[in-house]
Amino acid sequence: MSTPLTAQELHNLAMNIVGKHLEANGFEFMGINSQPKKNPQYVCLKDKQLYFIVVRAVAYPHDPTDYDPVLMKKMKEHAEKHQADAFYAGVGLYNATDKDLPVYLNQDYIEDYEGLIKIS
Repeated sequence: MSTPLTAQELHNLAMNIVGKHLEANGFEFMGINSQPKKNPQYVCLKDKQLYFIVVRAVAYPHDPTDYDPVLMKKMKEHAEKHQADAFYAGVGLYNATDKDLPVYLNQDYIEDYEGLIKIS
């Protein structure tokens, strides 16, 4: 029997997906925090601009582009103190066989990631 991924493992998977996207798009990593509740998860630099990026793994049936507006308002205020832009990166992770089942170790999954969402 396969083991469902833990919340931390799902978060790490989301972090890897977002990290590869950032790297492919020329972001330089200044700081990485893989704890789900310690924000931001990524502090990056691109074109001399600082970015604070909050990463969340999102389970079915939730929309990975929906974020907690209270948390992101705090993150935007924190970013502004450092002359940084705040972004949200939600990654939907779903069981490939049945979205109602959890994501299992060593089994296929569906990734729903639309990129960074700027918090304004």
